[in-house]
Amino acid sequence: MTVEHLPTPIETRSVGSHHDRVDGVAKVTGRAPYAVEHRDDPEALAEGEVLHLWLVQSTVARGRVSDVDATEALAQPGVVSVVDHTSAPRLQGGEDEPDVELMVLQDDEVRFRGQIVAAVLASTPEAAREGARLVRVSYDEQEFSAELSEDAESYEPETVNPDMPAATSDGDVDAALASAEVVVDQTYRTAYEHNNPLEPHAAVARWDGDELTLVDSTQGVHPVAEALAPLLGVAKEQVHVVAPYVGGGFGSKGMPHAPEMTCALLARTVPGRTVRLAVTRQQMFALVGYRTATIQRFRLGAGADGRLTAIEHQVLEQTSRWKEFGEQTASPTRMLYAAPNRRTGHRLVPLDVAVPSWMRAPGEMPGMFAHEVAMDELAEACGLDPVELRVRNEPDVDPETGKPFHDRRLVDCLHRGAELFGWPASRREPRSTLDGDWWVGTGVASATYPMMIMPGNSARVTALEGGEYDVAIGAVDIGTGARTVLQQIAADALAVDPSCVRLQIADTSLPSASVAGGSSGTSSWGSAIVAAAQLFREDHDDAPDAGVSTTAAAADSPEAEKYAQHSFGAVFAEVRVHRHTGELRVPRLYGVYSVGRVINPMTARSQLLGGLTMGLSAGLFEESFRDPRFGHVVTQDLATYHVASHADVRDLRAEWLDESDTVATPMGSRGIGEIGIVGTAAAVANAASHATGVRVRSMPVTADLFL
Repeated sequence: MTVEHLPTPIETRSVGSHHDRVDGVAKVTGRAPYAVEHRDDPEALAEGEVLHLWLVQSTVARGRVSDVDATEALAQPGVVSVVDHTSAPRLQGGEDEPDVELMVLQDDEVRFRGQIVAAVLASTPEAAREGARLVRVSYDEQEFSAELSEDAESYEPETVNPDMPAATSDGDVDAALASAEVVVDQTYRTAYEHNNPLEPHAAVARWDGDELTLVDSTQGVHPVAEALAPLLGVAKEQVHVVAPYVGGGFGSKGMPHAPEMTCALLARTVPGRTVRLAVTRQQMFALVGYRTATIQRFRLGAGADGRLTAIEHQVLEQTSRWKEFGEQTASPTRMLYAAPNRRTGHRLVPLDVAVPSWMRAPGEMPGMFAHEVAMDELAEACGLDPVELRVRNEPDVDPETGKPFHDRRLVDCLHRGAELFGWPASRREPRSTLDGDWWVGTGVASATYPMMIMPGNSARVTALEGGEYDVAIGAVDIGTGARTVLQQIAADALAVDPSCVRLQIADTSLPSASVAGGSSGTSSWGSAIVAAAQLFREDHDDAPDAGVSTTAAAADSPEAEKYAQHSFGAVFAEVRVHRHTGELRVPRLYGVYSVGRVINPMTARSQLLGGLTMGLSAGLFEESFRDPRFGHVVTQDLATYHVASHADVRDLRAEWLDESDTVATPMGSRGIGEIGIVGTAAAVANAASHATGVRVRSMPVTADLFL
């Protein structure tokens, strides 16, 4: 039985100190099995029993499948079957409206180019791939729209991700702008971006009667079971999901997508046999989510001293015509700076394209690019240092909710970052520093991310022999070090050495856990572990009998409801732009963050450096191109979709303030997974503008924009 227990702050002995990753040796020696390598049941997964799945994707953007000719494919040696909408097992809708993204192979309608229209099972991956190539699909094509533009037909959704109001308004923005001494009114654009974790999406599925076992590369095993079970017509308990090791996710693995359902569906056609699917890099650009492009209009009104009197942020972005996803791009604007008159809004353009989804810091990342570049323009118009402008607009309370902030330390981050970076009190004018053939500039941007704890988490503590403990929770380590930090948290909550903790994770047979996303994983899972450990000690004292067990969930903290809780940061960049070619280089990129107590400095630094690198990558390179004539993304590999490499990341530093936020969690920590990417691209763009005197209002910032 699970009970709710209000955890109290723990005495930190292991938390806050360096601990080597418990999975480090397994990973660097190649012994950590990822989804398609899973071998828990060698007999069931013997190579002769495994069937390999290959996906057949639509080559039109909208229409209907008129015929699927599998004759040549079935003649290919090794091909076992070809399944399409006429032969696939039927899915159910459940009590609620079914998730149309998961209703694969259920009808003849084609909703976007790259949609799964058939699937091939074969004895080898080579035979499956060749069989898929030989499937002949005919279509009745229809007109479609696949281009986001300012004049496209749009609508205002009721909410944006996850359940925020699409529009907000306080005061009289128009009057304040009309009377402002200084006004910035500009449009900013961000590109389509695609998640590309090192391990592509992959799954292994097997049905034994009405029981499904799914080994999945996912950010949440319990959410996968909850999503798939009703559509498959079985109870959640009949869907056993495990995720032994995951090679990155960045949001794209935060919810199940069509490939996982296809794997489970095709396995149902061969009961007792194992079906293995590895999504190709090219297929990922159509089937597993992406960040929508945005067109953002920002209007800032201020006095000559730079103090804001009005902020307006209007966002135009896309959604899929067949499933709505509204990114919360304007959400950080609602709380970051003080201004008595404020207005934000989102409008969506429905297109015949794949469904957008989560990508690291959805909303905050593209929204803060526009906001922080606009703030840089305001500083320039007012003749103010950009750091000082941000300090002058520090709010006393949360502008959105009116609640007091708890541990709002943005100003401290700005000051410490300026000191660390060597930010001058008064910078030289733009385009005034030339080093050989390189214009040199510096830029700054703020970062913020909300403190989130997800519901639905519980943990189990069981006493073992010899003073050891089994700690179990169905959380997933997507490569961030969750195994290590949860062991540290459990050790401190039980007042033992980490070596006494045997941690079990990533399995739906374990107590329920929320997704590894929203920078909420460690906070949510750790709080549940602390609650279970503290209740266990109350129930069984410090010398429990082996075998006794306690399962508990963390009760909501009434103290936390009193405050607006966010993490903050400041990013500083030096950018060099070649005066003849426009080539950009970033020799220095520093971030300073307020994120509560850092549980493990090694894993935390990796997360923040990774976020900075991903933000730099977005700022300089990442841009997907969709051909509006045919509806598909043409940049479908890492040769054409560019990401930052080692040579692009030089003097990269991440630092955090010494603090503990026990209102947020009993560990004193807040999330760190996403704040590193927020503001980074804006800092790079602002530095490039300072270097050249050319203001770029789009992301990525590329060489052609300076010529």
